[in-house]
Amino acid sequence: MTGTEIFWPIIAHVALVYGLYMLLSLRRRKAVEVGNVNLSDFRENRSEPPESLFVKNSIANQFELPVLFYVCCILLYITEADNIAALVLAWIFVALRYAHAFVHVTSNRMRFRSPLFAAGYVVLGAMWAWLAGWVAFSG
Repeated sequence: MTGTEIFWPIIAHVALVYGLYMLLSLRRRKAVEVGNVNLSDFRENRSEPPESLFVKNSIANQFELPVLFYVCCILLYITEADNIAALVLAWIFVALRYAHAFVHVTSNRMRFRSPLFAAGYVVLGAMWAWLAGWVAFSG
């Protein structure tokens, strides 16, 4: 395959991050408008109102495990191991990140969020295993 298809899941994840930042802005603005917090609370990082705390935490999550996803996708591309199996795994990982973020910013129920995270963890592990196998056996 070795086209640029492997970059589309990365772009889709970046879109998720941007969407979460927009949602954080909306929720913070609403918290200020209703008087739950002062604008200066955000400038000085004193507190995060409950209505935006889940979003802030979800954004932080997007810079943890997904960093390994970005690296893996780039290495898959460089090593030409970005075949249909790797691409499908990449899209599954991104779909799971969207589902995880949705739960995180809505109900934040661990009963749903934890399995979604675990599934993404396993899928990303499979991507790394695919890359390792490719590197080990293609050279």
